[in-house]
Amino acid sequence: MALKQTFSGGLFGHASALVLGAVLAVSGTAAADSVSRAFSIPAGSLSTALNRLAESGGLQLVYDTAITEGLQSKGLSGHYTPEAALQRLLADSGLSYRMAENGNIVIERQSLNYKQDPTALPAVNVVGKKVYDPNDPFSQFYAVPNASTATKTDIAIMDTPVSIQVVPKSIMNDQQAIRIEDALTQNVSGVQRAYGTADMYESFIIRGFASDDQMYRNGFRRSMGKFDPANIEQLEVLKGPASVLYGRLQPGGMVNYVTKKALDVPYYSLQQQFGSFSEFRTTVDATGPLDKDKTLLYRFNAAYDEGNSFRDFVDHERVFIAPKLTWRPNDRFEANVEIEKRHENYTEDYGVPVSGNRPITNRRSLFTGDPAIKPSQDTTLIYADWSFKFNDDWGLRHKFQWDETDIVFGGVAPNSKINADGHTLDRFGILGTSNRRSYSTSLDLTGKFQTFGLKHNVLVGGDWFFFNQDAPDNNFSYGTIPTFDINNPQYGNFDMAALRAEPANWFWRSRDDWYGVYFQDQITLWDKLHIMGGGRYDMAGYGGYGGTSWDETKAGFSMQHEDKFSPRVGIVYQPWDWLSVYGNYVESFGTNNGRSATGGNFAPQAAEQYEIGFKTEFFDKRLSSTVAYYHLTKNNLMTFDLSTPDPTDQKTIGEARSQGIEVDIKGQITDEFSLVTTYAYTDARYTKDYSGLQGNRLLNVPEHQASLWGTYQFTEHFKAGLGGVVVGKREGDNTNTYQLPGYTRLDAMMAYVQPIGKTRLTAQVNVYNLLDKEYYTGSTSWLPTANVGAPISAMGSLKLEY
Repeated sequence: MALKQTFSGGLFGHASALVLGAVLAVSGTAAADSVSRAFSIPAGSLSTALNRLAESGGLQLVYDTAITEGLQSKGLSGHYTPEAALQRLLADSGLSYRMAENGNIVIERQSLNYKQDPTALPAVNVVGKKVYDPNDPFSQFYAVPNASTATKTDIAIMDTPVSIQVVPKSIMNDQQAIRIEDALTQNVSGVQRAYGTADMYESFIIRGFASDDQMYRNGFRRSMGKFDPANIEQLEVLKGPASVLYGRLQPGGMVNYVTKKALDVPYYSLQQQFGSFSEFRTTVDATGPLDKDKTLLYRFNAAYDEGNSFRDFVDHERVFIAPKLTWRPNDRFEANVEIEKRHENYTEDYGVPVSGNRPITNRRSLFTGDPAIKPSQDTTLIYADWSFKFNDDWGLRHKFQWDETDIVFGGVAPNSKINADGHTLDRFGILGTSNRRSYSTSLDLTGKFQTFGLKHNVLVGGDWFFFNQDAPDNNFSYGTIPTFDINNPQYGNFDMAALRAEPANWFWRSRDDWYGVYFQDQITLWDKLHIMGGGRYDMAGYGGYGGTSWDETKAGFSMQHEDKFSPRVGIVYQPWDWLSVYGNYVESFGTNNGRSATGGNFAPQAAEQYEIGFKTEFFDKRLSSTVAYYHLTKNNLMTFDLSTPDPTDQKTIGEARSQGIEVDIKGQITDEFSLVTTYAYTDARYTKDYSGLQGNRLLNVPEHQASLWGTYQFTEHFKAGLGGVVVGKREGDNTNTYQLPGYTRLDAMMAYVQPIGKTRLTAQVNVYNLLDKEYYTGSTSWLPTANVGAPISAMGSLKLEY
């Protein structure tokens, strides 16, 4: 920030030099500015506080320095309009303010009325930089400097020897991404959607490997499900194995979403979105203090979402609420309690069937299920944490989460590819229930200290995770559901009562129960070299069993236990502030492989990764980039054992490898131009297998994929954007018997902001798939079906903020 000051004796002489105006270079007169912005002004002299307000708020203040002499300010922290911030600083000071005709703000004693012409006074010009504030609800920043997922500590991304990509809500807002899937696959390199049981839960492929149902919320694993973005502040994707800090994980990486915080300044938002296919979505966001001392804060987010689809008979309805309370009695202690409730009814849709080595084309609305059977989900989450700072360097944090999901299954799915006649399809029905419940807790001690000139940033912690799944009454019916003719679709042509009367034939109980302790130290030398080392010791238990009845399943269920130590090392060298060169080596503790036929334990899956890359920050750290090369191997995959005469024997000698290059660039080129661009080259295939998979590419992983998105702020009120994604050909299954063709999709947006008193109204419209291309977003992992991308469509929005 460049500061230019001019003092003159003027009317009051040198002893009472009249000061002080400030003009933020990118703002007009802020007294007329009704837009809230972030302020952080420490307690101290009132004169200093007013200077900082003028500097950061874009105000031109004029006053006699004598009237502020000896006056103190309590400071200011939070989001205010500039005028509201000035009012708070002057409260109980005996001073008031008024607007001069030339737009200056004159500060004076309440009992006096200075008549001097403020236009004759010299001004102080301050040119300031915008600073990223993660809690600013009006933030337009695309680049985020910090993310806690990679290290569980507050370390800048530039100082972290791993690839961590962040999608803040500003990008999600510009793209109107109402699904996590859209926000990630368009804005993070090497990420694709993975499909399990239709659209029952959200799963992603990162660096070639599917994450299964392992989604994280504020560092804790969620039970299987879908998650509403109404309460999400930003999405963080940690590339590569992450089990060192989080326990058992698939090695490609993890998705962690960070929820919105309660703020100590009022903020209210009401948004109504409406789009193609009868999409109707209403969201509410309200936050602020509950007491005058701002020790008790709240936040309330809610969403109602309903709509149809371009797919025949496919619809959805979701209700979501998320209240939160924060207690902050002093600057050392903070406690938070959150609740989330979600209810969802939807149609189970597996996409279009496969014929030969391709999904069928020109039939993207064809629904092969039946609208008479629909599933539902009910989810309840309770989260609590507290943190205490012993001093500026040491702190303790404890977190707890309880998460439960009840699922009612209901759907009809293709059982195979299209038959030899070219138009009929065998199907099966799914009915039943499942309960998934998890408990998580962690305790972390963080600290900073120096030894022999070395700066240490340490983490020592432990966690416990428990997960239980019961599926006591599921039925996979292959006889009741009739054959489907894609040329003459018939629905409701089976006996629903007979289907429900069929006895259950699939039962399952599983449990994860593990403890972990971990440590990490990031050592800094000469402020340029950062060396990170750490490890985790897991004591993990797992059990999974399915019998011929629920009673047999419960009786046959048992747990097996495994221990493992996983190390991680990394190094960052920063020859200049704008460049970081890094590398890492990490091992991972993965999925359990169960028991052998003789009752012994198969070795659990494991992984190791080597990675090198560099990161940059340009344009006052508003534009960031990461370029990475990685080599990732997943070991101990199950495959046939050729050393025995029994062809069904298996052993854990299988291996899959993913290697590639990833590029992520996001941020602001100028104050007006924001940009996101990504590219990933991914070579992911089986490298050792005796089941016929060796040499095959992993399913749903394109060799090349890229994206580009940019917005330009043409005026203070009007913004427009354009972008697209390019995805290469993908294999539809692990046996590589069919392929999904590559595609290109273009999107666009326009937004207009109009202040209305103390509120602001944003009208926005987004258009997706501008060229109306037919494409496939991914294949189902265990069925020969392909999920279809939407045709040209639009989303409109009206958002009122105060």
